[in-house]
Amino acid sequence: MILGLTGGIACGKSTVSSMLVRRGAQLVDADKVAREVVLPGEPALNEIIALFGQRVIAEDGTLDRRELGSIVFADADKLKQLERILHPAIRARMRQQVEAYEAADPNGLVVADIPLLYETGQADSYPRIMVVYIPRALQIERLMARNSLPMEEAVRRIDLQMDIEEKRKQADYAIDNSGDLKATERQIDDFWREAGLA
Repeated sequence: MILGLTGGIACGKSTVSSMLVRRGAQLVDADKVAREVVLPGEPALNEIIALFGQRVIAEDGTLDRRELGSIVFADADKLKQLERILHPAIRARMRQQVEAYEAADPNGLVVADIPLLYETGQADSYPRIMVVYIPRALQIERLMARNSLPMEEAVRRIDLQMDIEEKRKQADYAIDNSGDLKATERQIDDFWREAGLA
C-alpha cells in the first residue's frame, strides 16, 4: 500500500511518520530527498549553478542554502525558476524510491512524507492520503512555541498553506494529533488494522 502523508505546519507529521515506521512502514521523506537532489554531481545542482552562478556554491562544493534563499525569497520569478528545477527532480527521485520499496514488499506500507502534498498538486499521485490534523488555534499555539514566533508570524506561515480543515476533508485518513501521544498511537493502531497491515 502506498500512502501520501501530509498535514499542516506544527501538526505533528514527523511524530506520525515515526510511529508508522516503528510498525514496519518504509518512509520516503520529501525534505530528505530535496537535500539529496542538490548534492555535488547531481543534475539539479548543475542546473542551479547554470541559473544562479557560483555564488550559490559554498567552498566545499555544496549548495549554499542561505545565499540561494537570499536570492529567491527576494524575487518571486527566481523562486519559480528554482522550483522548476527542484520539483521535477524531487518527484522523480521519490517515485523511484516508492516503487523500489513497493517492489521489495508488495504487501507492506510505503509512506511518502510530503509537507505540501495538496499545495503542489500531488494528491492524484498517491492512491491513499493521510492527513495529520490539529485544530487551527492549537496549530498556531504549537508553532509559536516550537519556533519562538510571535502570533502574527505564526499565523502568516500557517496561512501560506492550504487550510488544515480542507486538507482533513480531502484525506482518506485523518489522524487527530491534538491529544497526547497515546491517543495518536491508538489511531495509528486502528489505521494499521483497518488497512490490513497487522
